[in-house]
Amino acid sequence: MTFEQLGLEAGLLRAVSDQGYTEPTPIQQKAIPAILQGQDILASAQTGTGKTAGFTLPLLQRLAENKTSGKRIPRALVLTPTRELAAQVGESVITYGKHMPFKIAMVYGGVSFGGQARQLRQGIDILIATPGRLLDHVSQGTVDLSAVEILVLDECDRMLDMGFIHDIRKIMGRLPDERQTLMFSATFSKPIQQLAHTLLKSPVQIDVAPRNITADRVEQVVHPVDRHRKRELLSHIIGFHNWQQVLVFTRTKHGANRLAEQLAKDGLKTAAIHGNKTQAARARALKDFKQGRVRVLVATDVASRGIDIDQLPYVVNFELPNVPEDYVHRIGRTGRAGNEGRAISLISDDEMPLLVSIERMLKQPLTQDVVAGYEPSFSSDTSAVKSAAAPGKPRRQRPRRSGGSTSAPRRSGASARG
Repeated sequence: MTFEQLGLEAGLLRAVSDQGYTEPTPIQQKAIPAILQGQDILASAQTGTGKTAGFTLPLLQRLAENKTSGKRIPRALVLTPTRELAAQVGESVITYGKHMPFKIAMVYGGVSFGGQARQLRQGIDILIATPGRLLDHVSQGTVDLSAVEILVLDECDRMLDMGFIHDIRKIMGRLPDERQTLMFSATFSKPIQQLAHTLLKSPVQIDVAPRNITADRVEQVVHPVDRHRKRELLSHIIGFHNWQQVLVFTRTKHGANRLAEQLAKDGLKTAAIHGNKTQAARARALKDFKQGRVRVLVATDVASRGIDIDQLPYVVNFELPNVPEDYVHRIGRTGRAGNEGRAISLISDDEMPLLVSIERMLKQPLTQDVVAGYEPSFSSDTSAVKSAAAPGKPRRQRPRRSGGSTSAPRRSGASARG
C-alpha cells in the first residue's frame, strides 16, 4: 500500500515524500482512512510504530477540508503526558503541515507562560499541550477550547499512570460535545477502556502493537553483574565496542545525575534528562544527543517520553524498571522504522525478581551473557521459574562468558514516523 492509496491530499503527500517515506506503517494503514472518514478511534500502538504521523496527517487534512471563516481559535487539540512528547508532536505537525496555512502552538510547563499566552492570543489552529499547563491557560482565560473539532489523546496509558485523569476530565468539560476524538494507548487496559467508553462514540478499535510484545528487530540480552560494578561494566561495553549513541535508563533522577557524572569522568560525553531539569536543559541535551555531540544520554522513564530517534542503535537498562510494561516501552526506543537495535540490561542480584516478572510478561526467557572479568558473585539462573517461558519455547540458555561481544545493528528500509 502507498500513501496515495490512503486518500491523502497532494500537499501532505509532498511533505511525506520530502521525509523520504514511501510506505505507510500498519498503524497508519488502519488509522488514516478511519480518521479521514470522521470516525472516533481507540488505537493500541507503541511509540516507534509511526502513530504520530498516523494521526497528524489525517488531522491536517480534516482541518483543510472543513474550512472556517470564524475566529482563529484552536480547532484541533492534542494532549500528551510530557513536554518532550508535546514538542515531538509539534515538530511532526510542522513537518507534515509545511505546505498548509495552519498556525500551531505548543504549551507545556518549564517555559514562559506569558510567551505562550501571547502566541495563543494571536490566533492558532492546532494546539499541542500537556494537561496541567493547558488548564493554567484555561483558568487565566488565555485559550478558548469551544471550537475544537478534533481531540487527540496521545499515550493515554501514561497520562493515567501520571495521575492526569482529573485534568483530562476538566478539559473535556471545555470542549464541544460534537467532535472527533482519537485515543492512542500502548495497551487496552481496563482504565483505558473505561475512559474510552465515556469519551468515544462508536469508535473503530485498532490493535497493531500490544504493549506486552517486544519489537522483533530488537536483540535483547541480560548481563548479570554485581551492583557496585555496573557503571564500570557499562563504560567497558561502550568503549570496547565504540558505541556512539547510547540511551541509558535509570529509575531515579538522582541516579541519572550520578551515573552521568561517573560516565563523564570515564571520558564518555554524557548528559542526563529528568524532571528536575529545566525544559531548556532537557531540549538542549536531547538535541546534542541526536546530533552526536553527546555520546550517552541517561534518562528516567518519565523524562524519556518524546525521545524519538529513527536510528537509535543501543538502549541500556542500567536498572530494571519496577513495572514490567515499562521495560517494553524502554527497549522500544530502538529497532524503529525498519531498523535493528540492541537492548541490554545490567542485572544485579536484587533485580532478579523484576527480571522474572518481565520474562513472565514476555512469555519467554531472556538470554544471559556473563561478561568476562565482570562475573557476578551471585547465581543468575532463574530458569527454574518455568512460568517465565511460554509453552514450546526453549528454556533459558546457561549464562555464557564473553567479552561483551555485540554486533552493530543493521539498517534497513524507512517508513513514515511521527
